[in-house]
Amino acid sequence: QVQLVDAGGGLVQAGGSLRLSCAASGRTTSSYNMAWFRQAPGKERDFIAAINMSGGSTYYAESVKGRFTMSRDNAKNTVYLQMNSLNSEDTAVYYCAAGRNTPLSWRRSYTYWGQGTQVTVSS
Repeated sequence: QVQLVDAGGGLVQAGGSLRLSCAASGRTTSSYNMAWFRQAPGKERDFIAAINMSGGSTYYAESVKGRFTMSRDNAKNTVYLQMNSLNSEDTAVYYCAAGRNTPLSWRRSYTYWGQGTQVTVSS
């Protein structure tokens, strides 16, 4: 079992930055692929970014490529999502996830989910 706690969301102006964190307890994050998804009101939960178990490879949705960076610190059992150049379309609840299946962009590849953290970008 893995418990995930998302944090770091908030209200930010367009063009600003936020860093989200996801702390894991239970089994270590190095045993899982980790990902971030987001869900805007009335929309599906969409893939944002993923990082493989070793941390050697990262993958991003086209909508955030070049603006968001995902990283992991296995010693701290924590993954991060650095978000820069935020715009109103980034407003959503952000969820981290842990899993062992592929493809990394599929929700079904993940078994464990955080509770979500709200990100609101004001224009």
